[in-house]
Amino acid sequence: MRDAFKKIYKAKGVSGFYQGVSPNLVGATASWGLYFFFYNTIKTSALSAQEGTPLSLTQNLSFAALSGVATLTLTNPIWVVKTRMVLQANKPSTRRGLHGNYKGLSDGFYKLVKLEGLKGLYSGYLPGLFGVSHGAIQFVSYEFMKNHYYDHMGYEKSVKLNPLPYIAFSALSKLLAVSVTYPYQVVRSRLQEADSKFTGTWDVVRRTAAHEGFQGFYKGVVPNLIRVIPACCITFLIYENVVHYLSSSV
Repeated sequence: MRDAFKKIYKAKGVSGFYQGVSPNLVGATASWGLYFFFYNTIKTSALSAQEGTPLSLTQNLSFAALSGVATLTLTNPIWVVKTRMVLQANKPSTRRGLHGNYKGLSDGFYKLVKLEGLKGLYSGYLPGLFGVSHGAIQFVSYEFMKNHYYDHMGYEKSVKLNPLPYIAFSALSKLLAVSVTYPYQVVRSRLQEADSKFTGTWDVVRRTAAHEGFQGFYKGVVPNLIRVIPACCITFLIYENVVHYLSSSV
């Protein structure tokens, strides 16, 4: 991380640390919003059909996985542009004939569609499907810890908790999900890079394992955790407070 900070600052200054911020904002907003929407819609429908009977672990995992697939299908193009903007250098990419670097989200979409079509928009989609398990693990473990806490404390499920439990459960669930599924992010990023020399998912896995070993699949995990855990805690805390606010307003 120290070496990365030094080299990025030397090459591009402070602005270098914000490459890809626009697609990241759009992508994160869309992903969280769509995931919560799909997951809660499916879960509410199932609970209604079961007349309030608690969902099983299998049902929770299935609903989380379905929500993940739907979200990935709608947002994958945004993450392709984001990855390329983060990795692009000052010189234009040449392998795929890209006409200069992406200047922003709309410019990235335009060049991606024009030069690579649908295939380019869905670069890294296959490993992304494996990453659906990330959301499933995170949401199911978060729900499990929260419900267990309610039962342990003897609270009704409608009771609003203090911020600390929400923060703790979201941080722990995110840590667990990242620890188990991080390798797919490495594989996906390497496929989405504009000058990627990999021919497919298996090629990335094979060559990474051969040249970098097991640790190669966890490159960048520390800065990733530093970024995603606070973001996850804030998102879940706001979500829980908004849900309770809306419920009390009805």
